[in-house]
Amino acid sequence: MSDVLLDVADLKVHFPIPTGGLIGGRTRWLKAVDGVSFSVKRGETLGIVGESGCGKSTLGRAILRLIAPSAGRVLWLGQDLSGLSQEEMRRHRREMQIIFQDPLASLDPRMTVGDIIAEPLTALEPDLPKAEIKERVRSMMSKVGLLPEMINRYPHEFSGGQYQRIGVARAMIVRPALIVCDEPVSALDVSIQAQIVNLLMDLQAEFGLTLLFISHDLSVVRHISHRILVLYLGRVMELADRDSLYREARHPYTRALISAVPVPDPLIERSKRIEFLSGDLPSPIDPPSGCVFRTRCPHANDLCAAKVPDLEPVGTDHQVACHRWREIG
Repeated sequence: MSDVLLDVADLKVHFPIPTGGLIGGRTRWLKAVDGVSFSVKRGETLGIVGESGCGKSTLGRAILRLIAPSAGRVLWLGQDLSGLSQEEMRRHRREMQIIFQDPLASLDPRMTVGDIIAEPLTALEPDLPKAEIKERVRSMMSKVGLLPEMINRYPHEFSGGQYQRIGVARAMIVRPALIVCDEPVSALDVSIQAQIVNLLMDLQAEFGLTLLFISHDLSVVRHISHRILVLYLGRVMELADRDSLYREARHPYTRALISAVPVPDPLIERSKRIEFLSGDLPSPIDPPSGCVFRTRCPHANDLCAAKVPDLEPVGTDHQVACHRWREIG
């Protein structure tokens, strides 16, 4: 059996944007994800980081086919998901689940917590007896740190951290192999963030979960991830194991992101070199030619404007998409 659970090859998600009015107008394309490739092994956590608007959430949804990809392939255990019908894809839903960024917005206020957590079970395993569903819901509530006697309460009776625990329980109830965590802690206080991240790590160890952990917070990603993919304007800038990335990041964008992460030691924090990014994120409707990061890169030259850099190996399990990574060290 292959260790590779998920294999993404040259995935693109382009949205049509009509311009020039209803009659005689032309269509431009918003390139939210523009040729992303990576693979994920069983039991691994791949962190996906980048600024807001870089395509992280779109990438996660396209992998689960909640958004239709424009091109590329998503292979699940070697099977291409793009050619499956809705019914065939439905059979894979229990293997792939998602935890959303805003936990409260993803919960129906008219449903009890027990019904919310049970919903994937009733949809994907409709023949299960009600008593067994209720027992599995109570068991999962206990595993995520919720009291089973809260099963008949409504979402408004819970706190922010408990909302996300409900979301985790809902994703876990069908015992998936993969969970896409779409910025699951960004709306929470720092102390609650740590609790949810540790909960995900405990569940991963117990059930052998594979996680795609999407975030803009590199300190959180460093704690939970085995490898990290750095995304910018829909393209991969760097992909490496966690320790290599933080120790010797090669791409200027990655270095800027890492330098912005606060260090608890005030002496180190004051003495560290911060690499500021100039300008704003370009529009994905009209991205720069060549390297999409070149308009904000202090090392860009004519080659960067003329040619899209390939994602090339730096060392073992480390890749970077930069024409000048050897020169800038």
